[in-house]
Amino acid sequence: MGMNVSVKWEEEKAFKGTTGSGFDIIIDGEQKRGARPLELMLLGLGGCTSYDVVGILKKTRQDVVDCVCEIDAERADAVPSVFTKIHVKFIVSGRNLKEAHVKKAVALSAEQYCSASLMLEKGGVEISHSYEIVEVE
Repeated sequence: MGMNVSVKWEEEKAFKGTTGSGFDIIIDGEQKRGARPLELMLLGLGGCTSYDVVGILKKTRQDVVDCVCEIDAERADAVPSVFTKIHVKFIVSGRNLKEAHVKKAVALSAEQYCSASLMLEKGGVEISHSYEIVEVE
């Protein structure tokens, strides 16, 4: 399964990224016009693992109405300042959600399904996970 993107220099430290599926995004190291490159990596991780968690919960017939993934990351002080630790927290809202299902969905994503998470861990990043369940009417 192939995937491709292109990145074109726009000005100063800003670039336009174009995905193979036709979407554009501004990448800006100075944060004047867009997200920093490593912020995009964290967004990719969040999107990948959230996709898994919501999908798994829906397959187990959990009544999920919202899922927010908050990610905090630490980077090395020396160049290259790679990620050293990442914490992924899910805030899952729904009706009568079973904690066992939420816990299992988070674990399955982290350990089996989330390609982004698994790649980062293989690169030496320590990734931890937590979740909070919010009951809604």
